Amino acid sequence: MRAQAARLADGRLHLQDGPIDLIIEAFGEPGEVEAAYAAATLRFASLLDELSAELPLLRAPSTPSSVKPEGVVARRMAEAVRHFHQERFLTPMAAVAGSVAQEILQAMVEAAPLAKAYVNNGGDIALHLTSGESFTIGMIERPESLRQFGRATIPAQSRVRGVATSGWRGRSFSLGIADAVTVIAASAALADAAATLIANAVDLPGQAAISRAPASDRNPQSDLGDRLVTVDVGDLTRHECEIALAAGAAEAEHWRRAGLIEAAALRLGDATRLVDGGGSLYPSLFLAQKS
Repeated sequence: MRAQAARLADGRLHLQDGPIDLIIEAFGEPGEVEAAYAAATLRFASLLDELSAELPLLRAPSTPSSVKPEGVVARRMAEAVRHFHQERFLTPMAAVAGSVAQEILQAMVEAAPLAKAYVNNGGDIALHLTSGESFTIGMIERPESLRQFGRATIPAQSRVRGVATSGWRGRSFSLGIADAVTVIAASAALADAAATLIANAVDLPGQAAISRAPASDRNPQSDLGDRLVTVDVGDLTRHECEIALAAGAAEAEHWRRAGLIEAAALRLGDATRLVDGGGSLYPSLFLAQKS
């Protein structure tokens, strides 16, 4: 079956089509919330078909000479990764989840005046905030766990309007071994692309406890081709986790200084690293104590 829309017991909207699975919540007057949900459902109906029509281009490496996609979401994906491609390998698919979330959120806020809203696409989240509003997000250790390793409060006066999480246990392949890398940035598309790169950088090359395989062996249609992706991570010492996280933190700090992200939290095993410029921008971003 194609695009499905349903209301959850708590009133949130659930949209699903193929690999796209969205949880949406809007805050405002009841009639405006309903109008926003209707707009989200309408826009969602054709979105997967639009992306599928340009998949070969979206799976190709991003370069200065890359052909620009035609679809609005595809163009957003290409624009997001363009900021990174001179230094790192990326395809527009690295920003697909965040770009989709942004598109649905845009349809909602154009349809109705909302106090705040979010579109959560598997952990990649687009945010809408008006003056005086905020969101608090929980950072989950791994996809199958509800245990949080930290939280971040995003106020309306900040630049942040996007959150993304990446890691080898997630929906997409990773070149690294991070259990979770959560990035906050000005947009969900930027956060998505950056989280991919930072998670890739959390690594211990040559460590025997890490199993890898060509991405094409796991999925012949993967945009990563024959690049080795992580399929299992065995027991690592705390020291090894810290070394891997240090490499990821250096990557995160590089992109923070470039102005492409605001902050990042990296998790591997029981170890965590936070990159936020010393906490001056987001003093409410903190790590939860280990339980």
